[in-house]
Amino acid sequence: MQHIRNFCIIAHIDHGKSTLADRLLEYTKTVQGKDLQAQVLDDMDLERERGITIKSHAIQMQYTYKEEEYTLNLIDTPGHVDFSYEVSRSIAACEGALLIVDATQGIQAQTISNLYMALENDLEIIPVLNKIDLANAMPEEVEDQIVELLGCDRNDILRASGKTGEGVYAILDTVIEKVPAPKGDPEAPLQALIFDSVFNSFRGIIAYFKIVNGTIRKGDSVKFVATEKEYEADEVGILKLEPSPREELSCGNVGYIISGIKASKEVKVGDTITHVKRPGGAIEGFEEVKPMVFAGVYPIETEEFENLRSSLEKLQLNDASLTFQPESSVALGFGFRCGFLGLLHMEIIQERLDREFNMDVITTVPNVSYHVYDKQGVCKEVHNPAGLPDPTLIDHIDEPFIRSSVITSTAYIGAIMTLCLGKRGILVKQDYISGDRVEIIYDLPLGEIVIDFYDKLKSISKGYASFDYHMHDYRPSKLAKLDILLNGEPVDALSTLTHVDNAVTFGRRMCEKLKELIPRQQFDVAIQAAIGAKIIARETIKAVRKDVTAKCYGGDISRKRKLLEKQKEGKKRMKQVGNVEVPQKAFLAVLKLD
Repeated sequence: MQHIRNFCIIAHIDHGKSTLADRLLEYTKTVQGKDLQAQVLDDMDLERERGITIKSHAIQMQYTYKEEEYTLNLIDTPGHVDFSYEVSRSIAACEGALLIVDATQGIQAQTISNLYMALENDLEIIPVLNKIDLANAMPEEVEDQIVELLGCDRNDILRASGKTGEGVYAILDTVIEKVPAPKGDPEAPLQALIFDSVFNSFRGIIAYFKIVNGTIRKGDSVKFVATEKEYEADEVGILKLEPSPREELSCGNVGYIISGIKASKEVKVGDTITHVKRPGGAIEGFEEVKPMVFAGVYPIETEEFENLRSSLEKLQLNDASLTFQPESSVALGFGFRCGFLGLLHMEIIQERLDREFNMDVITTVPNVSYHVYDKQGVCKEVHNPAGLPDPTLIDHIDEPFIRSSVITSTAYIGAIMTLCLGKRGILVKQDYISGDRVEIIYDLPLGEIVIDFYDKLKSISKGYASFDYHMHDYRPSKLAKLDILLNGEPVDALSTLTHVDNAVTFGRRMCEKLKELIPRQQFDVAIQAAIGAKIIARETIKAVRKDVTAKCYGGDISRKRKLLEKQKEGKKRMKQVGNVEVPQKAFLAVLKLD
């Protein structure tokens, strides 16, 4: 165990985590030849296309230091705030962390929040200044920021470049010197913490774990503590680029287990694996994840409902921050109410359902959960505008507020404050971190930021502002349910809860957008936005008309009038029976109203 080191890489988005991980794998000769490509560990097509890490990836490396062989278990983590649950789970499986800071951008919001997460778990932090080979790098200034943040010595900061490979050996040596070896007793009863799992269509469910105490051997009878299910360990092994089977794994190691588990609800991330004969207690797992954004996901064909359920269950194995429960809608039939950590997370899940499971789905407008109090003071949690009680029964509604931290250069303070105030934000404080960098703390209603806040923040700050948030509390506020009616029929998938002050402008913009997107019919279609019985905005899609008078040239006007009257009757009858299909584009357009 003295020769094992478990560490992860944490940083803000685009600070070069995956590139540095590539160099570590190359210099330890873990990956060679044709396998060596950019972003080796990002094995999903989506990750490569977008250049982001979505999943944390574990891999084992061997490295010789002072003529002794060491085993290094590395976990590369995502940087985006929507995937912070992946980071928290990776941190729980490690004893040390490389904190990567981009020499051109300095410390950003996610750097700080990931750092605090690592410090809460008592990890040894190794600061690394990355991208020092770039012409616009500011190593001295950024080192000042790191010293101020960590209180470390300037000499402790390692300078490196993931692109050129400079400083990589120094990082490996420092990991061995500074990161503590895992603690634990190989002879004690087995306790292994599951920190991730994947579904394999041939082998069933593969669980990834870190052994805290004890030893696991191939063929052992094991028990999953939370679900109380017992299995045979058909195969155990370590995580190389491909899973590599071993006869036994002892404490301190990170590995995987295949035991022919078919039902996805039998494996929970954060569960403990132990032996059936000598059971050990459960290890403290991870905090339950709290979804921030809710949206309905419905199959386009209603008979696909069960397939969608199994697809979501398999996806949940691989992404424990996804939550879902069945719900039904008048317009869309049966589907699921899913909880996501943010809009990017929602987009990625939708894309993965399409690519990995060939599921075509409709996603409704994202919203958050509110606490609705009736006249008797009874509180009900409402996730969906359709679940809102009658307005006459409601006493007041509390909406969730977040405490957000925006780190930016001083040039953009004005524009950012205007944006936050426009979203009903309340300024808590602002701190100058160093030089011209400032941290602004705002309390914001979660409902206001779920749709387009992050995009706007990036565009007004030219991409320099970084944003991080956590749930704070619930506060009373004046909310109204905005319904969209097509020919007098409400489309429940488009209804939203919005603040009274924003309702009219939002309703007007919705109607204008839908007018562009809904195809013209044989009859007039009225699009209306309403709060209760009061119509606040209206647009009309004009009917497509056939020129019925084309055959009447000359002659009496009454012939033309007779034909037009006949057409008018037909349109009237059609309007009573005709229904309007809302295209999928319309549901998505609501997200991009600006």
